[in-house]
Amino acid sequence: MAHSETSPAVHGLLAEFATPGGLVHATEKARLEGYRHMDAYSPFPIEHLHEALGLRRSKVPLITLVGGILGGIGGYALEYWSQAIAYPLNIGGRPYHSWPHFIPVTFETTVLGAALSCFVGMWALNRLPQPYHPVFGAPVFDRASRDRFFLCIEATDPKFERYATARFLEGLHPVGVTEVAP
Repeated sequence: MAHSETSPAVHGLLAEFATPGGLVHATEKARLEGYRHMDAYSPFPIEHLHEALGLRRSKVPLITLVGGILGGIGGYALEYWSQAIAYPLNIGGRPYHSWPHFIPVTFETTVLGAALSCFVGMWALNRLPQPYHPVFGAPVFDRASRDRFFLCIEATDPKFERYATARFLEGLHPVGVTEVAP
């Protein structure tokens, strides 16, 4: 990184936009310019922002599928173990391994495993709980949940250089550009 040694450290630069289109346009320009470590904040989901940020496909569906499969296998194994191995009961002459009776429990444990793995996976992938993030301290960031749209280019980006990046962001015609303290 080409940071000046005399300037204080920053988390990044935060550009404020008045419209969602301005944010998407700025994000696309930043990606074309070569910035990769950036994030966008808005009061509602914006179509095409995901592509503009260059985010990868989420891993949550795979985590949910694996959790559901493991939950189903675990539920079936528990039923089999309890009915056929640990405590076999002869009920109406049925075999100990009567799989049709295992279906409700297997279904429920599949749903439970999928739901729990989805919940835990979302928290882990989003690095939650995160009670503090440096952008929360930016004086203008309180409007991110109401009517403003923000693009933060982080200082960890290999292309980040404080003054050159600030000039680049100013060229995108934001409402303002703010330094984000670490």
